[in-house]
Amino acid sequence: MPQKYIEKILRAKVYDVAIETPLDFARSLSERLQNSVYLKREDLQSVFSFKLRGAYNKMSLLDADAKHHGVIAASAGNHAQGVALAANRLGIQALIVMPTTTPEIKIKSVRSMGAEIVLFGDSYSEAYAHAQQLAEETRRVFVHPYDDPDVIAGQGTVAMEILRQHTAALDAIFVPVGGGGLLAGIAVYAKFVRPDIKIIGVEPDDADCLNRALQAGERIVMEQVGLFADGVAVKQVGAEPFRLAKKYVDEVITVSTDEICAAIKDIFDDTRSIAEPAGALAIAGLKKYVERGQISGQTLVAIDSGANINFDRLRYVAERAQVGEHREILLAVSIPEVPGSFLAFCKLLGGRSITEFNYRYFDPAMAQVFVGISSSGLETDRATIIGHLQAHGFPVTDMTTNDLAKEHIRYMVGGHAPCELNEIIYSIEFPERPGALLKFLLELGGRWNISLFHYRNHGAAFGKVLMGLQMPQTEQRAFEQCLHGLGFVYQEATDNPAYRLFSGGMR
Repeated sequence: MPQKYIEKILRAKVYDVAIETPLDFARSLSERLQNSVYLKREDLQSVFSFKLRGAYNKMSLLDADAKHHGVIAASAGNHAQGVALAANRLGIQALIVMPTTTPEIKIKSVRSMGAEIVLFGDSYSEAYAHAQQLAEETRRVFVHPYDDPDVIAGQGTVAMEILRQHTAALDAIFVPVGGGGLLAGIAVYAKFVRPDIKIIGVEPDDADCLNRALQAGERIVMEQVGLFADGVAVKQVGAEPFRLAKKYVDEVITVSTDEICAAIKDIFDDTRSIAEPAGALAIAGLKKYVERGQISGQTLVAIDSGANINFDRLRYVAERAQVGEHREILLAVSIPEVPGSFLAFCKLLGGRSITEFNYRYFDPAMAQVFVGISSSGLETDRATIIGHLQAHGFPVTDMTTNDLAKEHIRYMVGGHAPCELNEIIYSIEFPERPGALLKFLLELGGRWNISLFHYRNHGAAFGKVLMGLQMPQTEQRAFEQCLHGLGFVYQEATDNPAYRLFSGGMR
């Protein structure tokens, strides 16, 4: 019954550690979207995330015996800091299991609050399994990040504050979704007090476990999830959050990495603060909702859920934000290899700025250029530009949504291989920890020749590698089994047009 959750939320003991965060009016974003947009600033909590609410509420309700044995949690970031701070305030011993790929800054933050840390596994799922095992062995209470009624109730205090801070008309609240605890808490409270308000969950399109579960009618386990928005990179939505979401959530919207990056920039423009990818998720969903439905004149709230971002990820965010807000178009364009061709190409663009131009001589007849072009911000502008170029005899391949092009090829344009290499191309996610590359190469054992290798560190727990190997197709399965055995996420990219146009061997 929702009444039980309402009572839990009203009695939640979160304000011993949490503050009532402001509901800030986003002036620039509101003017641009022609709606009244507000940000619930959970990034201003002492641990820069809402997670301490649920963790503290759960732990404050433990009996004396449970507190004596201590608590344990598995987390790579925000939940770990919430549990550590709550334990410190309550005088409870805390053990946090973190993946070995966790950035040092987060490890230091958790340790500074007095928690003991165990580093285990390359992923959250491995750390989680180990924490469950340790909980049984040590009789510690496992503090779940989202699938627990007391944790959900703690997160639900966010909705209580929003409705107290904004008593006028309110059309929708947008909530980031990982395991679903924050969404469940907000939805059950808001729908009980103001059933007219839409509750909309927002997920990355490559980590949409709730969206898929709702479509299937049951919880599903995703084989792999995107790691850019690491705060919501969850393979399966929680059982209790899913039960509540089915009853009280109106819709789930999915957004791309580029749209998340654009939302980080939007938040910075209005607040001069930098959200983490998961923290900007709700704004990305809000913008998509407005654009999709041509919404205007409404009052919309987005949860800015956290600001725990590594500084060295900002380069990647800045690069992708322009595409995410439809202000940069990336194209592969064929231009005749004759004097004046580039001039003719530029004239066709009129007053538009060229943001990037990559070229190397390869074919005496036609040149392949990788070009970035500034755009008006309208989604339709891309089709207009492409159509205009094609109408004047310039063959175009759109690279704007091609991740391989954006993450690798644009930094590699320098010529094709001098001959046909019979190579197979893979895009691989490498764990960011010492020795990962050496371990991989030792596993290969010199069996196949590496003909192409490009790696960029985005400041995340995993880096992206583009790799070419010379091998017969009959050996592909053996190579992929090798990757699978190492736990690497991979995808064959041999037929990707970005590779074919700019890096493939001469035929």
